[in-house]
Order: sequence, then structure tokens, then C-alpha cells
Amino acid sequence: MMMERALKILMTGGLAVLCALIAIGNITDPDLNQRFVQHVLSMDTVEGRVAAHGVRSPLVWEIGFWSIVAGEALTAALFAWGTVELSRARLSKARVFHEAKRFVYAGAGCAFLIWFIGFSAVGGEWFAMWQSPLWNGEQTAFRIFASILLVSIFIALSDCEIA
Repeated sequence: MMMERALKILMTGGLAVLCALIAIGNITDPDLNQRFVQHVLSMDTVEGRVAAHGVRSPLVWEIGFWSIVAGEALTAALFAWGTVELSRARLSKARVFHEAKRFVYAGAGCAFLIWFIGFSAVGGEWFAMWQSPLWNGEQTAFRIFASILLVSIFIALSDCEIA
């Protein structure tokens, strides 16, 4: 039982590290990532009628980029706080440990908004990111979100009382 809780704490910490590294990468080297957002939103490498969805405003590109970074940083913070809460509750009754998962769930929800809604739905479908040979981040977004989802499912499993 303790091993299962320890693994849930470790995995939550791993999600915090992943999301923090993503946010830090975007903060420390914003040029490439801002260009990514610019090309996806402007749809300058996409053909067809759907290209009419393109946004040509540098202000919108900037707001879009920094909104993504803020969401990534918030996700990292939520998973980090979830790790702390789970660590504090590791020796507690199952109900207390389960309640400590709330920040993990909040982090997973934030991740869903960024990598599934933001990248897959909005970027991938509305802005047809999948058509771009250079600026397609769908596989990366899926890898990140799938990892977070799988870990979140494991963490959500019921915990037994510790003897």
C-alpha cells in the first residue's frame, strides 16, 4: 500500500517536472516557440478555404504564446502542489489521501485545456496545424497529454487503508 502511494507521489512529481521544463523552455527560449504560435495562428503554411481562419495580428500571437506559457506554468505549479499534498497525506487514512489529490486533478484539468483543447482542438482543427509540414505540434501535444492522462488515471484509483 505504501509503495502504491509512493508511486503516485513520484508520478505526480514527474508531471510537475515535465510541465515545469516545458514552461521554462518557453520562457528561456521564447523566439522559436513564439514563431511556432505565429505560424500556426497565421496559417501561412496551410492551403485551402480553412486558411481564412488565420489570424495576422502580432498582438494576438503574443497573447496566445504567453497564455500558453502561463497555462503550462500553472499546470506545473498545480502538479507540484499536488505532490506536496500527497506527500503530507501519505500516512493518513485513505479518505485524507484521496482528498489530497485535488491539486493533481486541477493540474490534469489545466493540462487538458492546454494540450488537448488548445493544441489538438483549436490548433489542430480550427487552425489546421495538421496540414503544416513545419509547424505541426499535434504529436507532441498528444504525447504530453496522453502521459498526463495515464498518470492521472492511476492516481485517481482508490486507495486502501494503511494498516
